[in-house]
Amino acid sequence: MKQGLFSFSLLVLLMFSSLYSSTTAAVAPPAAAPKALQKAAPSPKAAAPTSKPLVPTLPQSPDSSDSDSTPDDITRILRRAKTFTILTRLLKTTEIMNNINSQLITAKSGGLTILAPDDSAFSQLKAGFLNSLNEGQKIELLQFHILPEYVSSSNFDSLSNPVQTVAGKDPTRLPLNVESFGNSVNISTGVVNATVTGVVYSDNKLAIYRLDKVLLPLDFFVTKAPAAAPVVAKAPKADKEKSSAADEDETTQEQNISGAVSLTRIQGTTLMSLGLAFVIAVATLWS
Repeated sequence: MKQGLFSFSLLVLLMFSSLYSSTTAAVAPPAAAPKALQKAAPSPKAAAPTSKPLVPTLPQSPDSSDSDSTPDDITRILRRAKTFTILTRLLKTTEIMNNINSQLITAKSGGLTILAPDDSAFSQLKAGFLNSLNEGQKIELLQFHILPEYVSSSNFDSLSNPVQTVAGKDPTRLPLNVESFGNSVNISTGVVNATVTGVVYSDNKLAIYRLDKVLLPLDFFVTKAPAAAPVVAKAPKADKEKSSAADEDETTQEQNISGAVSLTRIQGTTLMSLGLAFVIAVATLWS
């Protein structure tokens, strides 16, 4: 009897154990699905390198966005920069200022670049130098400081030497060479070496740069050779000999004619004397 009860208890325990296992398996949550791989964020593109200006902007330079510093008013731009009194006066007295302003107003492309010596640059000139120049030389001097194209402060190294100015492009008379080294820009004329020390004004049509020296054209200091005297052409030798021979023939002919005339006169006188003697002799005989 006890053995039967023990077997029955064991059977009941097994049934409960089997029932509990199936229930736990039904309640257990399903395995989580693997997470989707996150896409890697694209790396930012490298920024394009910006061209660094070779010439720094001066602290007192007029802002190109300032409405009072329009590119068609060079006088106002230079006055606001405060140190270009002599250059401004020369541009006015030679009327080049009006030509620049008119060109900037009417030009649709190209632009201008002005290399502007400040007052301290003009003070380095020999005393009385400006007064010794005539009107044409003053105009050429100022035109030598103007390039007929817009050159940004980062593009000086792209210019081809000799650089053309408004005064012309003659390497023997008006050489102008630009060299850029690192952050400096040097300009040579064959007479003087100047340095660009800063930007006075710049937009997309006009650029004005300050110079520490006045650019003197080589043409002012080259001694011009005097004009050669005209050479008288010599007569060909053959013609001279012919002329001499002709002169001798004329002289000989004149001498022959003179001799013939003299001989004729002598012969006529002799005949007359003989005739007269014959008449006298006959008259004597008759008497």
